[in-house]
Amino acid sequence: MDDTSTAGQPAAHGIAHAHTHEEQSFLWKYVFSVDHKVIGLQYIVTSLVFLFLGFSLMMLMRWQLAYPMTPIPLIGGLFGDLNAPGGIMLPEFYNQLGAMHGTIMVFLGVVPLAVGGFGNYIMPLQIGAPDMAFPRLNMASYWLYFLGGVVMLLSFFVPGGAANSGWTSYTPLASIATSGQTWWLGGMLFLILSSLLGAMNFITTIIQLRAPGLTWWRLPMFVWAQFVTSFLLLLAFPALQAAAFLQAMDRLFGSSFFMPSGLVVSGEIVEVAGGGNPLLWQHLFWFLAHPEVYVLVLPAMGIVAEIIANNTRKPLWGYKLMVRSLIFLGFMSFVVWAHHMFLTGMGTVINSFFQTTTMIISIPSVIILSALFLSLHGGSIRFNTPMLFALAFLPMFGIGGLTGLPLGLSAADIQLHDTYYVIGHFHYVVAPGTIFALFAGIYFWYPKVTGRMMNEVLGKIHFWGSLVAINLVFMPMFIQGLAGMNRRLYDGGLQYAHAADVLHWNVIISNAAYALAFFQLFFIINFFLSLKKGKKAEANPWQATTMEWTDTTSPPLAHGNFERVPQVYRGAYEYSVPGATTDFIPQSAERA
Repeated sequence: MDDTSTAGQPAAHGIAHAHTHEEQSFLWKYVFSVDHKVIGLQYIVTSLVFLFLGFSLMMLMRWQLAYPMTPIPLIGGLFGDLNAPGGIMLPEFYNQLGAMHGTIMVFLGVVPLAVGGFGNYIMPLQIGAPDMAFPRLNMASYWLYFLGGVVMLLSFFVPGGAANSGWTSYTPLASIATSGQTWWLGGMLFLILSSLLGAMNFITTIIQLRAPGLTWWRLPMFVWAQFVTSFLLLLAFPALQAAAFLQAMDRLFGSSFFMPSGLVVSGEIVEVAGGGNPLLWQHLFWFLAHPEVYVLVLPAMGIVAEIIANNTRKPLWGYKLMVRSLIFLGFMSFVVWAHHMFLTGMGTVINSFFQTTTMIISIPSVIILSALFLSLHGGSIRFNTPMLFALAFLPMFGIGGLTGLPLGLSAADIQLHDTYYVIGHFHYVVAPGTIFALFAGIYFWYPKVTGRMMNEVLGKIHFWGSLVAINLVFMPMFIQGLAGMNRRLYDGGLQYAHAADVLHWNVIISNAAYALAFFQLFFIINFFLSLKKGKKAEANPWQATTMEWTDTTSPPLAHGNFERVPQVYRGAYEYSVPGATTDFIPQSAERA
């Protein structure tokens, strides 16, 4: 990957043939499309729907935690006597909501939006490609994702209800759980296959279809983020694919890959072949699940970097250092998984190893975050809605990262493991961290996708309301966790005397969650209203430098993206160049 390596001719070949497509029917143009932009939109819309559903499950859980043994208002009767007799939530139903909330938000919401949505739509435009390297594989990836999501949701309607063993699906509980757990495994197998196909496609596209002159050190940060993320998906997901298949074998065919001998359930010994190891599932799951955290975070960092460079009107500070940190972060994410397993009795030597790697992995994260902060210095900052969300990402992700360090030390983790402290830490990384970055990306690229601007007043109401509410949701969880309040308690800790002093926070958190939901209405209204009423956008309304803004229309051409083969002459962030006539110089602008 030296600075002199260039992309070849495939991009030019693709564009030369881009306008030879015959007119397609509605079904093949918008449903079974092979156009990366349509597939990107399919991912965006579908993932936003799943995020809405996952958020709704959370609000049901928050009612139960704040007001245990109290009927759910208005909709309590809809869940039936098997789940909520008299509208009062049963523990089994709460477990279903918890397992499916985590699964939907991570695997069906955030990751598909960050990678499948933004990656599919924006990345080919940023590298000057006419499409993805394998368009039909791209289509298959989306429909496998969609099928996996449908299978997951259908599990709510099977006997015994949806999966109820947590989003981690720990054995042996998951191996003897109700039939919904089998549906969860089936859906997960489809989702993993989708991710693997997408990862191979992304890697090939970035390597092979870059525009002439687009060397590695000229790639936008968003492309680098997608590139590293794709390797994480490709290398980490097979472990969970194998684990899910083996757990399905345990459930359906009586094998015992994860089922130990002599397991007693309800006073009776479970009849299994025996000899399995429940800890093997944990190792295989977390070998995927910790890189999965960076699958969430890295695209978010890429989005934020694009927006900060554009709205400070200056180059990113330490671009090459940030790229190297991204790559190192991706590599290190594979050797930290067992810090989730300090309480399993691995031994002090292994504990020490994973403590050390966990501390090391914080270094590239700090470098990237610091570089983004330093990029603000001396900039002519424009405080538009995408910039506000991007700016909020920095301290929010910082809080999430710093609160994770004690969990990487076995001595502290013994006290904090499985408490609300863990929930607070993880959600600061994912919710005000990653999801804020995704909101920033939606506001930023909306005019590119639709040809219209989103309303700034509604956008800023959405931002400020969400910022206040989301901190009121997750910050008190640290207080509860430090007090020893356990997570996954359907009554919110009511039965434990040591939690009595922090129970009142449950009400505050839940009401803040409902306030957070209210402020999302401004986003929904803005999103749909702007489609018809939004101000028409120019091709480059943000005066950006990268090719999706400078070399394409808004929205881009249906086939091929570009009228001519783009040629790249400079880096991605040439803002405020001394002696230039404008404060930005496009990547495709020839040097004088």
